[in-house]
Amino acid sequence: MAVMNDLSLSTRFATPADLDEVLAFWKVAAEGTSISDDGDGVARLVERDPEALILAEREGELVGTVIAGFDGWRCHLYRLAVHPDQRRRGVGSALLAAAEERFAALGGRRADAMVLDRNTSAHHAWRAAGYGPEPQWSRWVKHLTD
Repeated sequence: MAVMNDLSLSTRFATPADLDEVLAFWKVAAEGTSISDDGDGVARLVERDPEALILAEREGELVGTVIAGFDGWRCHLYRLAVHPDQRRRGVGSALLAAAEERFAALGGRRADAMVLDRNTSAHHAWRAAGYGPEPQWSRWVKHLTD
């Protein structure tokens, strides 16, 4: 994974050693919570697909995350989160570029993103990156655990 044009900003894949920091980061930077936002859930992700969780760092500090999951057929983006003090400074763009590079290398042809309807500030960022909602689709969910 390459260093971006901003020499102080880099992206890399998360390791098991990063997981506590990532979970704490999401409490500050991510909108909403997920049933999988715990140590076991994130550890399973990194164990199953060590390149799925991408971190952005500026001067050694975690400033952003994205999960770039690929199931062999579809490319899915989750947990694009940028620290509030780092927004509008290229972090989200760098993370999406790294995710899209990963997808292309895996043969992915289309990426979709989970974006909360109420997170209107995120809508602007996703549109600027070339993504758009597909109103003909709805997400149907069944929790498999309590």
